[in-house]
Amino acid sequence: MSRDKIDATVDAKLKTYQDIALAIHAKPEVSNYEFFACETLSKQLISEGFDVKVDVAGHRTGFDARYNSGKPGPVIAFLAEFDALEGIGHACGHNLFGAISCLAGVALKSVIDKTGGEVRVYGTPGEEGGENGSSKASFVREGFFKDVDAALCVHPGYNNGPTGSALAIQAVQVEFFGKSSHAAAIPEKGINALDAIIQVFNSLNAMRQHVTSDVRMHGIITDGGKAPNVIPDYSCGKFYLRAASKPGVQELYDRFENIVKGAALATGCTFKYFRYQNEVDNVIPTPSFDKIYEKHLNHYGEFFDPNPSKGSGSTDVGNVSQVIPTLHTHIRISDHYVAGHSIEMREASCSQMGLDAIGIGAKVLAHTALDLIEDEKLLASLKSEHAQAVAAQGA
Repeated sequence: MSRDKIDATVDAKLKTYQDIALAIHAKPEVSNYEFFACETLSKQLISEGFDVKVDVAGHRTGFDARYNSGKPGPVIAFLAEFDALEGIGHACGHNLFGAISCLAGVALKSVIDKTGGEVRVYGTPGEEGGENGSSKASFVREGFFKDVDAALCVHPGYNNGPTGSALAIQAVQVEFFGKSSHAAAIPEKGINALDAIIQVFNSLNAMRQHVTSDVRMHGIITDGGKAPNVIPDYSCGKFYLRAASKPGVQELYDRFENIVKGAALATGCTFKYFRYQNEVDNVIPTPSFDKIYEKHLNHYGEFFDPNPSKGSGSTDVGNVSQVIPTLHTHIRISDHYVAGHSIEMREASCSQMGLDAIGIGAKVLAHTALDLIEDEKLLASLKSEHAQAVAAQGA
């Protein structure tokens, strides 16, 4: 039976993918530099019989792996993340994430010649942002999902949970240009670019009183001058602007631009204001999709947390969820609470429990995908539910 073959395939290959996850964990790479992870995962998929292209959608560490049964049927895509965080490594568990999605794709491939359809694994770099970050937006823009019926992935966490909401995000860079001068001898000749960026922070803090509860605004100064006795002629800051929906974050972007203009006017600086990486959209959950996943998760003795936490972060999985039904559940890799982007999460991502999650996650994803392939009405129902949810977000 197809179900037994999926499980047997995962069991037979699990050690290989656990070793891959550990190797990627030991060599963390940030957005646009995930050369080892990309090569390791893509070569493994080639060895499994997938047709693989690397350097896709404008991302040198992205890959597109496909296996077509040659028979009619749905196209299912598993999303693989494998980037690390700057300075702390794999503190979001993407070393496991990529391994789970690839093994799920291999497991589904083991039965797809019988069922029909096509299985894909998209290697999507830079989920954490950074240089050429948030690549799923590029995959969407470049048409990689136009012929895909559904997308699936599972994210490591401290508990099991359904696809949750996530905020849309604009990543904005602000640069101010002033005029340098001696800060003590002739300060009147200078135009202080640092004052301008500080004014942005002050005005941003004032605006917090007048935004809805879903909004998050935070930033850093990346360049504020070189010496205390020289008036800075250049400053730069990077900011994340988040809101619950695409229209909401666009409104926030426009308001923030007025803050930047005001800071420039107040200080006499000129400025540049621009998005420095892909926009990230809010996640559109499809609850019936999660119920299918939950059914299979329960089969392996795992259950959703009855009180899942509400996420206030962002993920470029949201961009995919705007165009097709997308599953983005969480799978537990710790027996107690650990915060994301923490040292504790980094350690959990190479723990035995984390490694065990690769097998469970791959099986549950593959079985969930098989349900969609075998039941046309179920897939059609998911698509209808998803379309209604997309339309409702603008209401």
